[in-house]
Amino acid sequence: MLTDRAFGLRWIAALLLVGILAGCGGGESKSPTSGSPQPQLGESAPSADLKRIIILTNGNAPFWDAAAAGARDAEKELNCAADGFQVVVDRNDFKAEGQIEKLRQYASATDVAAVAISVTDAQNNAIPDELRKLQKLGIKVVTIDSDVNRENGRDSRFAYLGTDNIVGGRELGVAAKHLQPNGGKYATFVGLKNAANAQERIGGFGEGVGDKFTQAENLGDGGDEAVARSNVKDALDRNADMAVLAGIWSYNTPAIIDIVKQLNARDKLKLVGFDADPPAIRGMGEGMLDAMVVQNPYQMGFQGVRILKALVKNDEATVKEMFPNHGSENGDLLDTGLKVIVPNQDSVLKPEMFGPKTEYMKLDAFKAWLTKYNLTGS
Repeated sequence: MLTDRAFGLRWIAALLLVGILAGCGGGESKSPTSGSPQPQLGESAPSADLKRIIILTNGNAPFWDAAAAGARDAEKELNCAADGFQVVVDRNDFKAEGQIEKLRQYASATDVAAVAISVTDAQNNAIPDELRKLQKLGIKVVTIDSDVNRENGRDSRFAYLGTDNIVGGRELGVAAKHLQPNGGKYATFVGLKNAANAQERIGGFGEGVGDKFTQAENLGDGGDEAVARSNVKDALDRNADMAVLAGIWSYNTPAIIDIVKQLNARDKLKLVGFDADPPAIRGMGEGMLDAMVVQNPYQMGFQGVRILKALVKNDEATVKEMFPNHGSENGDLLDTGLKVIVPNQDSVLKPEMFGPKTEYMKLDAFKAWLTKYNLTGS
């Protein structure tokens, strides 16, 4: 029989072993949804000596694979380990409650140096409240992809890095307007309708299509890809005269393509969408998609890590380079750029239809750009 002392020593050893194993899971924490690919970030186990720079996503979708690739490259190119940092991508479950809980966990940890968050719900005041708590603890905070409500939450982060979502929505609307010049009904499909990027893109889309169009449906799916597909079918069932379907989040466009294929309804619909998930890229190559407005999640991940490291290290030169007008109106915004992608064959969409800062590319050129950065989507 073990003595009390021996039993106690074995118990302590067991606890230590559990702690070691828990710390050897690689550089990405994941909340699985609907089978989306989840690449590991970093090839070595995290070290207790390194502080974490965390990318906290709104959910789990292939869009975030490209952001993770950018963060991984930043970790290497900026030599984060030598400066005492490791980069971790923590994937949320598309729920505000999940993000709030994660932020509280970061506040209670001793190894968190900085956080870049894609805000799930801009109307939920608890998220900026938790971000302010992190800042009071000395943890640096920025937003990427989807910002806080800027009217009442701007002080909860240093800056926003990502797409100007109103402009992006407007460019997608302009594409739809030229694809369907006679106007008609349109439907928009998104994950979370309260997310800032969702509201801004959908509002921008309405501006872009103009007054010949009417929004017939605006449907959210909560991040569930099965619901995303059923939403498309339901919208078409309710609107036999629908003219345009627009995917607002990355997985919405593949859902649109799937249902339109099933219904054999391509000839009467124009299909456009945000982002370039691999199925959307394939769909465009097969003639199932007319236009994509593509963000640059790779740069969101890369530049997010870059600014956070600079803030933690008090690297004023880098901060000034990235945000030269910080402190002035909208000086806290860094636009990571937009591309409009059209099929390789002749399209009615031409470069001059879009804004001067929007890059126009045909599909094959876009695929070459992806290959350059070892990406499968963007």
